Amino acid sequence: MTFRRTISTPAPHITESHLTMENYHLKADQTMEDLLETLEEILDNSEPTGYEVDYHSGVLTLKLGSHGTYVINKQPPNKQIWLSSPRSGPKRYDFDDSSGWIYLRDGGSLNDLLSEELSDVFSRPITIRI
Repeated sequence: MTFRRTISTPAPHITESHLTMENYHLKADQTMEDLLETLEEILDNSEPTGYEVDYHSGVLTLKLGSHGTYVINKQPPNKQIWLSSPRSGPKRYDFDDSSGWIYLRDGGSLNDLLSEELSDVFSRPITIRI
């Protein structure tokens, strides 16, 4: 009798990034800077909550009190941006020229995921465009 193990998540879609290391750093650095600016603006336009955002050495940390902490960081060896979300868990984003930073397992964008999750946290529409 043969048993087959079913897998609940699809296998990762492995691709070789088309970006040169120089282009990766340009795109990732711009993304991180734009994201920092956007998140600072969101926090500045929100009720005083004690939430904070910080960016150092390629690591962006968004502390949202009881809602948890988001960590978004560059991963140069893989030419990716990694997200650790207190709501949806870890994800690894690859750059796509037409769609931006995409999670290859489900095709979702970093923009869309952050927009959705932060809209829930702040109880108002939040749109992230980085």
